[in-house]
Amino acid sequence: MSRIETPEAFRDETYTDATAAVDRLEELYTEATDFLCHHFMEVMRNGPPGHRIRAFYPEIRLTTTSYARVDTRLSFGHVALPGTYSTTVTRPDLFRQYLIQQIGLLIRNHGQPVTIGPSHTPIPVHFAVATKPDLTVPQDGASGLTLRDIFDVPDLATTNDDIVNGTFVPQDGIGPLALFTAQRIDYSLARLSHYTATDAGHFQNHVLFTNYQFYVAEFEAYARAMLADPASGYTAFVSAGNAEITTADAPLDAPARLPQMPTYHLKRADGSGITLVNIGVGPSNAKTATDHIAVLRPHAWLMVGHCAGLRNTQALGDFVLAHAYLREDHVLDDDLPIWTPIPALAEIQIALEEAVAEVTELEGFELKRVMRTGTVATIDNRNWELRDQSGPVQRLNQSRAIALDMESATIAANGYRFRVPYGTLLCVSDKPLHGELKLPGMASEFYTAQVSRHLKIGIRAMERLQNMPLERLHSRKLRSFDETAFL
Repeated sequence: MSRIETPEAFRDETYTDATAAVDRLEELYTEATDFLCHHFMEVMRNGPPGHRIRAFYPEIRLTTTSYARVDTRLSFGHVALPGTYSTTVTRPDLFRQYLIQQIGLLIRNHGQPVTIGPSHTPIPVHFAVATKPDLTVPQDGASGLTLRDIFDVPDLATTNDDIVNGTFVPQDGIGPLALFTAQRIDYSLARLSHYTATDAGHFQNHVLFTNYQFYVAEFEAYARAMLADPASGYTAFVSAGNAEITTADAPLDAPARLPQMPTYHLKRADGSGITLVNIGVGPSNAKTATDHIAVLRPHAWLMVGHCAGLRNTQALGDFVLAHAYLREDHVLDDDLPIWTPIPALAEIQIALEEAVAEVTELEGFELKRVMRTGTVATIDNRNWELRDQSGPVQRLNQSRAIALDMESATIAANGYRFRVPYGTLLCVSDKPLHGELKLPGMASEFYTAQVSRHLKIGIRAMERLQNMPLERLHSRKLRSFDETAFL
């Protein structure tokens, strides 16, 4: 198959208007995916065509020749050095407002147009077909033909996190404009749909993670109360399976089977609402969820889960505000070296502390009655208590840790890695070092009393962050000295 059939050749075009540039990205992407889907259906009906079918992702490119300093108070929207920078783009409809914002900043800060045109990166047929709900790519060989002989398929050799991990080596002297390539984003969009059973378009810019399904009923109750209030700004509530309601008393269909990470969205028209993800237990789940949600470029994510209190002065139901993390989860060791500090972000810390004060009606020194600030340890062994205590307990003591869980440090570390503002507010559900184990009777009483208050605090913190300007929330402390222009 030496011949390759592609869409008609498109020339590169330059733009000084961000909206027009994104319109062009949508045209190119739609043309490419429609082309692939059309030929995919033809192949399914009529068999192999005798040649390859290929279409390409659209691309944004910027070239600047000036060393003149731009306004660097903002942590994004500019490149550090003269040169040519580019990124491939997928689903410009989904990322429309984000792309308009990022491209607009580039044009304004550098005084240069952006160039829009097709890239040299083929679109895998699986990702093109994913845009058409009525089409499905069969398992390789199931249809009597080998798809990769005809179409491009996902290529893990070029789908990686080299840019976010700081290990990317520019090709042909062209630097990256964005943290993720189009194929990496498409991969995560497919994974999100699989793990959460909700479409990526429902995800909001503020994400709460929890490790218990108990929080879901409380979140739905809050969502219904918000939908009953026209002044709340919330417009819809979506549950697993893409079941959606827009009025407080509407029935909500439950899925026949919950996905691995049930996800729920309290939506606002501009995407500034709140998404709740029950990631379940363990650092692997925490990494999986954040690896994929990161491509949506949320404005913040917070962990609101349960933990073991490590101090005898703590009581069940007390809160822990993490200001440092002891990482013994190990799932990110190859992507983010263990020696990398994970700083607390002042904007997030203040929002969480103020939310605790509001909900508990305690202030100042009195707040210390129900909340401690300190180091949270995250471990990958749920039954760590059964090991020789001299090892883990000594490390916890030396680190000054006040709480231990299995997800928080992973979520914070991936927030740092992906440049997503992060924070942690945990609730003490047991004290294994002091004889208070999580047993059925004790656990039931704790959940009944504390889940509602804890979730309300997380929501209140997110609502404070909703009103914070992006230039303040997206702190420069999360950006490196050799950073991409796109947030």
